[in-house]
Amino acid sequence: MSQPPPSPRPQPAHPRPTTSAPAPAGSGERTRGRLPSDLRVADWAPRSRLAATTTTVGRAAVPAIDVHNHLGRWLTDGQWCTPDVDALLATMDAAGVETVVNLDGLWGGELEANLDRYDRAHPGRFLTFCQVEWALLAQPDGERRAQEQLRDSARRGARGVKVWKDLGLHVRDETGALVLPDDPRVVRTLALAGELGLPVLIHVADPKAFFDPVDEHNERLDELLAVPEWSFADRDRFPTFERLLEALQALVTATPGTRYIGAHVGCVAEDLDHVERLLDAAPNLVVDIAGRLAELGRQPRRFRRLVLDHPDRVLFGTDAYPLTAEQLEVHLRFLETADEAFDYAPGCAVPPQGRWTISGVHLPGEVLRAVYRDNARRVLGLG
Repeated sequence: MSQPPPSPRPQPAHPRPTTSAPAPAGSGERTRGRLPSDLRVADWAPRSRLAATTTTVGRAAVPAIDVHNHLGRWLTDGQWCTPDVDALLATMDAAGVETVVNLDGLWGGELEANLDRYDRAHPGRFLTFCQVEWALLAQPDGERRAQEQLRDSARRGARGVKVWKDLGLHVRDETGALVLPDDPRVVRTLALAGELGLPVLIHVADPKAFFDPVDEHNERLDELLAVPEWSFADRDRFPTFERLLEALQALVTATPGTRYIGAHVGCVAEDLDHVERLLDAAPNLVVDIAGRLAELGRQPRRFRRLVLDHPDRVLFGTDAYPLTAEQLEVHLRFLETADEAFDYAPGCAVPPQGRWTISGVHLPGEVLRAVYRDNARRVLGLG
């Protein structure tokens, strides 16, 4: 089986906290009750003194489908993201999650291994998506080979297609040019996905701040200092954030027969007005909330309005791997309660996706049913 080209790996919804570098030699000793004059901002980890309501939501209001997760082994050096499937099922059962979509099927033998481990061993609990080996576009007859690979994945039992952000940021064709999501070869290949009945979950670009200079004004500086390869600010190497969003819209509108799930709130959770315009322009598009609680929870009223205005277009997803009870509880609390100013990444001394807290959106029961399950069942063809 050919392997996908090496490229930066997707970050989990809430990366593990990193350890700060040691303080410079000669720095002052911290003492209780005193603030050392040389305290670094990176070491500042304030504890909130706000008295706020805490609501524990351990189980989803209705059985839920997590449409965005990673259970395979291409992200973890050959080890399964979920080493104990029975433990994962127990976590799902306790939280009321009936099905998890596994985006890590890749193609060929790796797809078979994922289908055997999850879909075939536990029918109804897992749905595995394949990927397209876009690196084939750098080879002669690459488009035809990519499309035949997609047909083969459909025959093997893939339930959808995952398109990752390397399309537009890293994948290059035989001329060395970047291949963007609106490249005609991509458009034709994903139109084929629609003909095969496969929905496409697509992730383009990354958080807006990853395209900004890595400086004192960047609101995601903690992440970018910890993982410099997540910065796409170099315009000599990467397209602009706006160009990638244009490519996404052009692709989706050019292939109306294909159902799309726009990962991470349509890939632009920082601008829900843009998301709304995109939904209006593309009836074949829905969005998931995976990996973006930090963004949505700092604009809860605007996000609530988006969901209430488009209740059939928003899907539950976590992008939290390995999936834990703690991560599920935060997601349920965000969707089901009006709690304010709570941590979106429990256990992290410094919030990994911005130094702020989030507030819940308290969706009505009928909307929760749509977001948790009904919208996903429709898009995934589950009846």
